[in-house]
Amino acid sequence: MRYKLMLAGVLMAVLAPLTGLPAAAGGQQPDDLLQAREAVWRAWFAGDVPTLERLVPEDTIVVGAGDEDFESQAEVIADSKKFHEGGGKLIRLEFPVTKVQRFGDVAILYSRYVYEIESGGKRSVHAGHSTETFVLRDGHWVNPGWQTAADK
Repeated sequence: MRYKLMLAGVLMAVLAPLTGLPAAAGGQQPDDLLQAREAVWRAWFAGDVPTLERLVPEDTIVVGAGDEDFESQAEVIADSKKFHEGGGKLIRLEFPVTKVQRFGDVAILYSRYVYEIESGGKRSVHAGHSTETFVLRDGHWVNPGWQTAADK
């Protein structure tokens, strides 16, 4: 009986990515996915163009909080550079809640975010929620799309 239960568990783990079931149960998420998400946010605030070019591919589509139009990779990088070159600094970044759905090489992250920045000598705290798409390409997670919505 123990063998059958173990075999069933192994089969579920192997087949989950093929069926659309979440790959990780019990709220545990792959560290490399969450690290990639954090790297994208931190690279944006730091004006880190090489990291953004690596993690935010050319086919990116973004809907940002307050944006009228969709943005591309080029616009994401331009906004990042403008923030950083204008003296903007990230003080704090938190994701108090994150839920992940994984479908093979695609993962969707639903998160609450809080960040504090300093810009123009003033600090401000921003909070909201985001939906981010990550795709496993060449063994690395990239972020080809997201939507953010600020809390009111």
